Amino acid sequence: MIKSALRSFLLFTFFFVAHISLSAQTKDALPGSKKADTVKTSFVARMQEFARKEAKESARDFENDKAILAQHKILDEVKKTMQVAKSYLRTGVDTTGARAQLIEIEENYKTAVDGVLTNKGTAQTFRNVTATSKILKELLGKAQQRKVRLDMHQQQLNTFRYQLDSLLNAPSLFKFSTDSAVLIKYLQQLGVVAYEVHPIDSALKRASNNVQGLLNQVNMQVFKLQTSSDEIAQYQLAMANNTFKREFGNIWEPASNYRPFDEIIDQASKKGMLTLYFYAENNLGKLAILCVLILTSFIYLRSLKQIYIEKELLNADMEGQLVLRYPLFSALLIVINMFQFMFPAAPFILNVIFWLIACVSLTILFYKFITRYWMNIWLIMVGLFLITAFDNLILQASRAERWFMLLVSITGFIVGTTVLFRGKKEELREKLILISIGFMAFLELASTLANLYGRYNLSKTLLISGFLNVVIAILFLWTIRLINEGLFLAFSVYTRQDKKLFYLNFDRVGTKVPPLFYFLLIAGWIVLFGRNFAGFDYIAEPLRDFFSRSRTIGDYTFSINNLLLFIVIMAISVIISKVVSFFASDKSLTTTKSNKQEKQGLGSWLLLIRISILAIGLFLAVAAAGIPVDRITIVLGALGVGIGFGLQTLVNNLVSGLIIAFEKPVNVGDVVDVSGQGGIMKSIGFRSSIISTWEGADMVMPNGDLLNSHLMNWSLAGNRKRMSIAIGISYDADLEKCRQLLNGILDAEERVSKYPAAVVQYEQFGSSAIDVKIHFWTKHIAEAYATKSDLIIVINTTLKENGITIPFPRQDVHYQPIDPPNSI
Repeated sequence: MIKSALRSFLLFTFFFVAHISLSAQTKDALPGSKKADTVKTSFVARMQEFARKEAKESARDFENDKAILAQHKILDEVKKTMQVAKSYLRTGVDTTGARAQLIEIEENYKTAVDGVLTNKGTAQTFRNVTATSKILKELLGKAQQRKVRLDMHQQQLNTFRYQLDSLLNAPSLFKFSTDSAVLIKYLQQLGVVAYEVHPIDSALKRASNNVQGLLNQVNMQVFKLQTSSDEIAQYQLAMANNTFKREFGNIWEPASNYRPFDEIIDQASKKGMLTLYFYAENNLGKLAILCVLILTSFIYLRSLKQIYIEKELLNADMEGQLVLRYPLFSALLIVINMFQFMFPAAPFILNVIFWLIACVSLTILFYKFITRYWMNIWLIMVGLFLITAFDNLILQASRAERWFMLLVSITGFIVGTTVLFRGKKEELREKLILISIGFMAFLELASTLANLYGRYNLSKTLLISGFLNVVIAILFLWTIRLINEGLFLAFSVYTRQDKKLFYLNFDRVGTKVPPLFYFLLIAGWIVLFGRNFAGFDYIAEPLRDFFSRSRTIGDYTFSINNLLLFIVIMAISVIISKVVSFFASDKSLTTTKSNKQEKQGLGSWLLLIRISILAIGLFLAVAAAGIPVDRITIVLGALGVGIGFGLQTLVNNLVSGLIIAFEKPVNVGDVVDVSGQGGIMKSIGFRSSIISTWEGADMVMPNGDLLNSHLMNWSLAGNRKRMSIAIGISYDADLEKCRQLLNGILDAEERVSKYPAAVVQYEQFGSSAIDVKIHFWTKHIAEAYATKSDLIIVINTTLKENGITIPFPRQDVHYQPIDPPNSI
């Protein structure tokens, strides 16, 4: 196009010049102007026709060039799309894995509905329906996740096909050049692109058809799982509404339906392992945290026990120190009993594993600690509980199981009544256990009656609940006792700790369990006890809905669960920061200088550690509660206004605390002198710091004042201090001998630093003695004044022994009598 325009311009210039020359010659040759005008008009017309022709040709060339550019761009986009499509087809969804998962879900579905939707038997059982419901929810979740992934994959495949179709059908591709050579090359290029696109398009089409086939199977599976879950929910609701309804005939009547017991056991084991696998898979993080807490508690209790061994404080009978007897089993018991509530809706088999570990741990701790009689009672209770727990894992009813349940419930009733009426209550350490034993006897009697008259679900629930209530009560009571012992034993060895750091009443720790612990015990007992009943979920559902329901204030949506989660995370952060401050800043166990320096070094970082813990806690709390960032910005803006009006002093102290933490002009444990007030730096807080003065009081000083004061830090230079002693030597004394005696006294004193060396200096001739000044450095400022006092005693004794006197100022007063006045 550029060459054509240039050619036209040159031709136009040539004809214009020729026209001017011709006109000039014609005008000079012919005197008349008419012929010249005719020639001029003819030339203009020809030039105009030439211009129109050239303009059309230029426009056509411009359109061709623009079409070529668009075609190149479209073909480049086609190539890029093909490359992305190839890569996606290589790394896309695993259809083989999806089919395998569908087969696995189908097999697990058959296992889940066995005994409920298939092989039903005479009546449904609560445990069977509950286990089936949990498995179906997990399978439904897996199927829905697979459906979402397949939907996304199918959408992506369709997107690639649509992009290729839209690019290959663009009108610009079909604007052909008039130049035959250019056209032939372009058609060859289109042929190559079509050859490359065809296999990609076919692969996309095949993949789309395969995914669509999988989607159809998944949709059918999701529908079947959803329908089955709804049917199971109806069974659960019916059981909750008919808790006392008869399901079977009386136990002495013949059975109307029979399924081999080995099949029942096999079905129960498969369902139990399936529920445990699914739950563990979804809660691996919590299980890992549980293991970390157990390990941490074990290390702490073992270290505490080692301290008591070194200090020879362990009792032979471990009375009041049971938590230190076996640190591993104490850690298992405490952590498992407290942490199990972090596993909501856990399968019964997982709870049995937790309770089994806790029972074994407490049994080992009880060995030779409680009396033989109550040890036997505990073992009987644990044995009966484990028997009923394993029986509760059997999901489908049978006549053999009913007779077994009857035998166990009668045994439990006999044991419970015997303990209540003939037990050695005076040997019992926790009297509250008797209440749970009496309740157990009542429940076992009720289970016996319900079993006799065909109320299987009620009988089985009462059977497991009776023994569970006793075991859980004993486990919780001793867990609280061990926690209380652990706190008391810890605070007994950390004797120099400041109470304000942890906000605990040291006088009551270990002597009486706080009422809050008993409240938590009862609440936990109710939860674990109630889980065994069919109507528990329906009773608890309104409470769950109340806490999880979304509420709106203005533009902010929240739930009580989120608020409680925010409060709990922040509370845990504060507690952790205070625990770190409490134990890291304690020096009661320091025995060597190196350890002491290590403690002080750690203590100097306490403020930064606490700030980091609280900052991380705040971040996690905000993220967990879902608080919008723009709301935080508004709060910070309001806080800025408050700072501008009246919080300058508070902010100044907070910032000063950060400056102290980073610059470290003073550390925890340093000997300081602030405005004439000396003491030891006890703690550095966010707003203020505490200095333990030499008089015994704790001086609370705002960080801003501390930073702006004339702070003298004796520890910063090695805790040394120079002291001086001034004495006077008589004029007749041997000064050189006196110097040697004084230097010998200073060299013999271990508390006096040898570098820099002490100096004995004669100052001046005084009125009654030669003034001597002794300068020396003490190795530690805490020993300065005691060292000076002892040196004065030794110097005085040594000088007397060597006949060197220390004269005291003496003044002679002469009395001159005055003559009496003349009498009148």
